[in-house]
Parts: sequence; C-alpha cells; structure tokens
Amino acid sequence: MSGETQLSGPDLAQSILLSELPDGGRLLGHSGGEPVLLVRRGEEIFAVGAQCTHYGGPLAEGIVVDDTVRCPWHHACFSLRTGVPVRAPALHPLTVWRVERVERDGGRILVREKIEPPPPQALPGPDPVVIVGAGAAGACTAETLRREGFQGRLLLLAPEGELPYDRPNLSKDYLAGNAPEEWIPLHPQDFYDEHRIEIVKARATALDTAAKTVTLSDGSQLSYGAVVLAAGADPVRLPIPGADLPHVHLLRSLADSRGIIEAAQEAKRVVVIGASFIGLEVAASLRARNLAVTVVAPEDQPLGRILGPQLGEFLRALHVEHGVVFRLGRKPAEIAAGEVRLDDGEVLPADLVVIGVGVRPNVALAQEAGLQVDNGVLVDELLRASAPDVWAAGDIARWPDPWSGERIRVEHWVVAQRQGQTVARNLLGRGERFAAAPFFWSQHYDVTIAYVGHATRWDDVEVRGSIAGRNALVTYRSGGRIAAVATIFRDVESLEAELAMERGDRDALERFVKGM
Repeated sequence: MSGETQLSGPDLAQSILLSELPDGGRLLGHSGGEPVLLVRRGEEIFAVGAQCTHYGGPLAEGIVVDDTVRCPWHHACFSLRTGVPVRAPALHPLTVWRVERVERDGGRILVREKIEPPPPQALPGPDPVVIVGAGAAGACTAETLRREGFQGRLLLLAPEGELPYDRPNLSKDYLAGNAPEEWIPLHPQDFYDEHRIEIVKARATALDTAAKTVTLSDGSQLSYGAVVLAAGADPVRLPIPGADLPHVHLLRSLADSRGIIEAAQEAKRVVVIGASFIGLEVAASLRARNLAVTVVAPEDQPLGRILGPQLGEFLRALHVEHGVVFRLGRKPAEIAAGEVRLDDGEVLPADLVVIGVGVRPNVALAQEAGLQVDNGVLVDELLRASAPDVWAAGDIARWPDPWSGERIRVEHWVVAQRQGQTVARNLLGRGERFAAAPFFWSQHYDVTIAYVGHATRWDDVEVRGSIAGRNALVTYRSGGRIAAVATIFRDVESLEAELAMERGDRDALERFVKGM
C-alpha cells in the first residue's frame, strides 16, 4: 500500500563515516536497491528496513525508544535487533542487515548482507488454545503465540467464514475504491497452514468453564487448555420502520463492505445515518465514488462529543467542502423504498442507506458462562477474565487502565491487536501488564486525525497550532489532568504523547503539550 519505493540518502553498502551517525542518531539510506534505516544506540548500530510493514510509513520520521523504532503514521513498533513487530498494527517483520564497523579513516560503517532473526525458543503453554473470534484481537493472539514460540495446538474460530482481514480499510480506501480486495486479508491461507493455526469457520454457542469446553454452531465441542474471548462487537440496528429493507446496509464485516460497494454501482443518492467515525468515513468514501451523500445525526456537530467542538466543526466543514450535506439535530423516523423520512417530516431521496450509529460488545457467550460482565467482559491488568484459563481481548474486554485510573472498554482496532499480543505473551507466562495507551486514527479525504488516550468526558479542550490550517495538537483535560491528545499532521508529537502515557509520566506530558 506504500506505492513505488523512492531511494534517498547514501548507499550504505559503500560505507559512511562513523561520525555521520552520532550516538542516538539515525540515518536514512539504502542498500541493494532497498531503503535502510541506520540507528546508533551507544556502541550498537542497527540497520533495518526503512518502511513500516503496515502501510509503508517512513520509519525515519518516527521515534526511537530504547532498542525499538515507532512508525509515525499508525504507531507500529519494531525491534531494531530482530525487526520483529513488537506492537501492532504492523504484523510483518522488518528486514534486518548485518552492520560492520571498520577502523580506517577514523571509523566507518558498512551495511552488509541481510540476516534472518533467530527462531523463537520453543515455549510450553496451555494446550490447546481456542480463540473465539478472528478479528484484530483473535488474529493477533494467534500470530503472537507462534512468534513467541508456542508449540501447542492453536484454533482460531472465524464465524464470518473469512480469513482475518484489515477491518479499518472497510470504511476507508477499500470502500472508496482505492484498495483492491487482495490487500484486505492480513495473510493468505498458506500463512496459517505454515504456522499451524487452524481456522475453524464456525461460531461459538456455549462456553463451559468447569468442563473447559467450547460448543460450536455445528454442535461439536472443543476442549481447551485456555480460551481467549475475542468476539468483538455487532453494529446497532435502528428500531424504525424500513430498517431491514434491501437497500439499507450496516458496516462491520467484509461482507457488509462488499454489499455497499455493489449497491453503490447503481446508486446515485445516499443517506448515511449517524455521524460517527464509521458514518463520516463512509460518507467520504462514497463521495470518492461521486455519489450524492447526506448525513443525518441527532448531534449539533459531528463527533463533537468525542473530539470536542473545534475538531467537530472542522470535520463538518471539511465534509461540506467535499460535497456532503448534513441534517444535524435530526433523526430518521422511517425508511422506505427510495427515501428516508426524518423526525421533522423532511423526506430525503435515497437509493442507498448506510446506518452507522455505534456497536455493542458480544458478551452473551461470556455472560451465559457466568463470567463477570459489566459493559464488557471484566478482566484484570493481565487481561484475565473471572474464570481460570479464560482471557478476553478487543472490543469486549473492559480492563483497568493505568493512565485514567478507570476501568475502560475501547473499540479501536489497534487496541484490540495489542491486547491480543499481551494475552499471547501472558499465556506463555510473561506476566505482561496491559499498559498501552489507546490509539486510533481516522481518515477523512486527505486529512488524518490521530488520537491517543481515552476521554469519555472532559472539562477543557486546548488547541495548539491551527486546526483550520491542518497543523494542530488538541488536548482534552478531565479534572485538570490530560486524558487524551488528538493531532492533525503532527505525527511525532502523537508518538511522544503516547510514550508519556505509556510510561505514566504526567509531568513529561504536561511539558510536552505546552511546548516546553
């Protein structure tokens, strides 16, 4: 998804002076026709691929933290030693090159041949592991278990009948027609065969924590050594007449996105119900297909409750600039063939209707099994649920967040992936506390908003820079303390804010947001 690779900087295979790379420094170059990032940490020098394996982000423009590098676009994190993706959303490792230091000319650095990371040490763990759900959390749990050395049986339940896929793209480039479907699966079937991850195309209907079994929709049962609940969430359906008509669509799955794309081939006028992130991204994607789009929502401002009045107004104006029409402060009363009637009596023509008014976590399986459930499956800091050998991750997990001091549940793709990684490591006995700051990005035409933290409420919203000028940092405070930070085209600052939250360093974050 990164397009044609452009090489820049020196040819590192021909060597550079050691003095060109001071301690803590990094240098973008190339070797053998591939972009290479050179990083120096004390006496150690690392050479890794310069492009993030997620969407091709420029790692040289990110930040280096200890022996890792973090991507400025979507905050993926890689080991400089092995190239392994330490944190999602990247799933593929970076290429690693051997670095040679020679003493001539005062010291020089040469990038030599590519090197393969050592195979993981085989580790024992609960066997088998059954993962309920093949979304972000479930897929990452399975991948990480294998990457970390788990050798036991591994089953991934995929109720949609699809291989794990890139869900954020469903409302963005894929829906807009800018990303072919072959980009959507996270891996081909060969990957799962090679890593002995059994894809079971069935839905879990019952969980017995005493017998340690999962019952499937075909009536069969699976025994488990550990079970990971990663069932995700389902979109909310509106209880209004006509909501089940054929031209009315929800967007959660790949099948949903395919259905909207097919309907868009014949449609001319679209009504999007809901000014959520999904609703606005759908609006932008369908405008890219030259459809007339009207967004209906009860709020006075799109996303104002989440992003505040300043960013909410910016997004409204941005969408209007691209031809979207808003009916804010209004609700749909009825959907009929070819139209949507609003609660004030206005009738909007609509060949296609997309409803995006939120999701609800799929907690029924956990609840019926007797697990503790309260707006999600309650888990501890290691993401363990309330029964032995049961874990939960992703949209259904409600965990104690160290930054806010509250128990929270977050419906973000990257959070779900990172929780899957933490669950996998803890299944192998690592005792890793989930302390990652929630992060998401939302794309609207040529503008991307990055958001770190979790502010369900705030007392004050502070803006540094210019939102209208598309260069801003927005801070959300609750009780005088920073709860979240949003940025527009300030990628490094978004990474720095995430790092401060991850470390629990409020003083550093305060200095940072004040530009000190």
